[in-house]
Amino acid sequence: MAYEENEARAALADPAAAGVASGDALPGHNDVFAHVETWIFDLDNTLYSHEAGLWPQVDTQITLYMCELFGLDAMSARALQKYYYHRYGTTLRGLMAEHAVDPQAFLDFAHDIDYSAVVRDERLRRAVANLPGRRFVFTNGSRAHAGAVVGRLGIADLFEDLFDIVDAAFVPKPEAVTYARFIERHGIDPTRAAMFEDLSANLAVPHGLGMQTVLVLPATPDPHREAHEQGRSAEAHIGHQTTDLAAFLHCAAGGVSQLSDTRPIYDVLQRTDGVRQR
Repeated sequence: MAYEENEARAALADPAAAGVASGDALPGHNDVFAHVETWIFDLDNTLYSHEAGLWPQVDTQITLYMCELFGLDAMSARALQKYYYHRYGTTLRGLMAEHAVDPQAFLDFAHDIDYSAVVRDERLRRAVANLPGRRFVFTNGSRAHAGAVVGRLGIADLFEDLFDIVDAAFVPKPEAVTYARFIERHGIDPTRAAMFEDLSANLAVPHGLGMQTVLVLPATPDPHREAHEQGRSAEAHIGHQTTDLAAFLHCAAGGVSQLSDTRPIYDVLQRTDGVRQR
């Protein structure tokens, strides 16, 4: 418990170092997470940093798959890959719709990557383990990929289920029907849930359903993502944002609200600075 309290104090003393920007109200003060009984996490670039380099590997594998499937050069395959992504939400969904591609073969190929850069994260483990209630991973990737990642992070045993693109009938987030499938399968009350994502668009539906929404931003610039995807958001469906998931979770689980001497600092941090807080 001492570790959690020290981390919570550090978040208050130096919110920027804890990944909480000045426009954020740190969780705990107004008990904004006290009602939450289900904690839902995206996988890639949410539970681990982009610095692990997994997504660029997957992206390259998908391009290679397109090259082999259609006999294209890399540039042409890349253009077709992105066309399907923007039209269908995922390249796989486009390939299934237009070319009847075997989805499992595609997923196996796309996720045949090197996971060695993902290492055990004791700090994240403590933070997730301290969350009261149920915990899930909800990803547009495959179950095997999610299992490999949470296994290497050392948090696999902390989740009730890994809900993947197959469970979603290959309809990706942010489609509303996919959230409905997830909620129905696990009997979740969305008004008593919180969702953590690195993509703002994937939090719009959860916000509409009544979930607490947390945008997880990269702590360092990600060269493989557009600049507008990496900065703070002023969108109404973003309830909170952080660059340090573990520190944020420690606060959300009540570590900060238990420290009475930090109340004045909370009051300073609760200004909105143009960012809507819920």
